Amino acid sequence: MELRVLQYFLAVAREQNISAAAQSLHLTQPTLSRQLKELEEELGKQLMVRGNRKITLTEEGMLLRKRAEEILELVNRTEQELARSNDAVSGDIYIGTGETDGVRQLARTAKQLQKSCPGIRFHIVSGDAVDVCERLDKGLLDFGVLLGDIDKIKYRYLELPMKDTWGVLMRRDSPLSARETVSPRDLWDKPLILSRQVDNKSGLYRWLGKEPSELHTVATYNLIYNASLMVDEGMGYAFTLDKLVNTTGSNLCFRPLRPRLELGMYLVWKKSQIFSRAAELFLEHLQAHLIPQGH
Repeated sequence: MELRVLQYFLAVAREQNISAAAQSLHLTQPTLSRQLKELEEELGKQLMVRGNRKITLTEEGMLLRKRAEEILELVNRTEQELARSNDAVSGDIYIGTGETDGVRQLARTAKQLQKSCPGIRFHIVSGDAVDVCERLDKGLLDFGVLLGDIDKIKYRYLELPMKDTWGVLMRRDSPLSARETVSPRDLWDKPLILSRQVDNKSGLYRWLGKEPSELHTVATYNLIYNASLMVDEGMGYAFTLDKLVNTTGSNLCFRPLRPRLELGMYLVWKKSQIFSRAAELFLEHLQAHLIPQGH
């Protein structure tokens, strides 16, 4: 399977039309059709359903599309790193993270590093823990920021001093807004909006002291901005981390939990990871400004 043919396949998947894809690739239509047919024969799978006006991917085709995008992204990163290997320290650093105020510390370190190495660029890829770990394992990220428990056997890590504090986002006209903190009993009969992440929810269920079936969960979310809109519309109370939503001058307010519920924060990377010089420098700068020791 050649990289060139994967690029052809992605072009067809994107355009959903052989003629349009051939034009974008500067190929003749028969040439492109032959390449795709040979790819299907090589894999022994039908990748596309060819309609009169539109091409759709089969289940195997959708899997190949995902893998081809990952392969070509990794090849592109590798080529860029090798091309810069003889220059002054420069390059790209890819960090995966969920929504957390802890990214602020990484941003401070990135800014300091760019003062001495302006050729280093940072790419923040947002996603939940499952997304981040999947991309780490495939070599598409240099580092990941994970909250709570981590797999310390699978990853090397640096414990960050910041901790995220759980609380509840609510409307200012809510009955609970007059309180400084919120207890489990306060929420047993309230409509709840929870993060979709299983790890986060399991910790909250333990704090609440109730089984999921005993609670009134009205919605789940992936991005807290969307959850804040649901809260603003009166759908319920959203469990979230502190400092993610700016409630100044808004209809919303944040109240921490009592007893306090916190999540530890870790910068992680694969044990087999081979860092570029740019990534090495970033880790060195971060360790120099943090108290906990890396493992």
